[in-house]
Amino acid sequence: MKLFVFLLLCFWKLDELVEACTCVPTHPQDAFCNSDIVIRAKVVGKKLMKDGPFGTMRYTVKQMKMYKGFNKVPHVHYIYTEAAESLCGVRLEVNKYQYLITGRVHGAKVYTGLCNFIEKWDRLTPSQRKGLNHRYQLGCNCRIKPCYYLPCFVTSKSECLWTDMLSNFGYPGYQSKQYACIQQKEGYCSWYRGWTSPDKTTINATDP
Repeated sequence: MKLFVFLLLCFWKLDELVEACTCVPTHPQDAFCNSDIVIRAKVVGKKLMKDGPFGTMRYTVKQMKMYKGFNKVPHVHYIYTEAAESLCGVRLEVNKYQYLITGRVHGAKVYTGLCNFIEKWDRLTPSQRKGLNHRYQLGCNCRIKPCYYLPCFVTSKSECLWTDMLSNFGYPGYQSKQYACIQQKEGYCSWYRGWTSPDKTTINATDP
C-alpha cells in the first residue's frame, strides 16, 4: 500500500513537471532587450552535469559574434540549460547549425532555455539580422504590447501594438520577422522597416 501511494505521488509530481514550462510568445526585439547575452554561435560539444535532481546540460559553443553582453561575459565558451525539457531546458544540435542564442548570466555562467529566443541562424530574416546589429537596441525604451484578441489599443506613446497573434498564420508573424519598434524624433514609438532613417519609414499598427 505504501509503495502504491509512493508511485502515485511520483506520477503526480512528474505530471506537474511536464506542465511546468509555459512560455508566452516574445517578439525578437523584446528577447534582445531583456537578455543579458545575445550571441551567434555553433554548438561543438555537450556534457551532462550531474547537479540537482535532473542535472544541467552544458553546451560548448564556438562564438561567431556577440551582439549584447560585452560587459557581462567577454567571450562565451559554455551555455547551460536544464537537462529536462519539462523544466524549460532546450536541446541544441552539435556540429550542425549556427544558432542565435539569448540568455541570462548568473555567477559568470550563461543560461538559456525554451522561454529564451533561440533560432537557427539561417531561419532569421534579413530584417531580424539587422535588428540584432542595430535596430533592436534603438527600441529598448519602447514597449511592444501583444494583442491576442480584438479590440486592443496602445495606451501610451511608448507602445507598439503587436498583432501577429491575430493572424491566421500564427506566431511568429510579419511584425516579428520584419519590424522593429523604434522611438521616433517626436518621442513616439512605432514599427519600422526600411533602409532610411527610422522617422521616414514606419507603419501604424493600429490601422486596419
